[in-house]
Amino acid sequence: MAARPQTPPPKARARPTEAATPAEARTRLNEWIAERGLKATRQRDLIVDTFFSASGHLSVDELLSKVQDRDENIGAATVYRTMKILADSGLASPRHFEDGQTRYEAAIGRHHHDHLICTSCHAIIEFENERIEELQDLVARQHGFLVTRHKLELYGLCKVCQTRQPKR
Repeated sequence: MAARPQTPPPKARARPTEAATPAEARTRLNEWIAERGLKATRQRDLIVDTFFSASGHLSVDELLSKVQDRDENIGAATVYRTMKILADSGLASPRHFEDGQTRYEAAIGRHHHDHLICTSCHAIIEFENERIEELQDLVARQHGFLVTRHKLELYGLCKVCQTRQPKR
């Protein structure tokens, strides 16, 4: 029996994405709040600038710390309200990983991606894999299902934490 040729699986790779600049985000947010009769505020602009200048997945506490480095008079309630507005406007996506803390990531100027989450150090690694996307589409079609959105989160140990584990 002849062996079937095997194609190597595609590698999950972290791909940099072009995030929106703080100025672009501020412009889109100001349009959104003006449509709703809300006012633009200096504090909100500072929070938006700080959020869109940062990378990764920020909790409100992490964002608050960065914001207070720039203006110590901005409080947690203002940051919470601003992040709710950013999420409601579609500019930020709340993520609920297993650590129980809501984290936010920019939702504009980004490609769809999935996450690897370390259960030890809580590192979050973003990746894109076209084969996974194709398989999800295939499974949905096989079941007559229309996917409108999805998220894939894989939990385990990152390379660094694996080296810290005792050998068995």
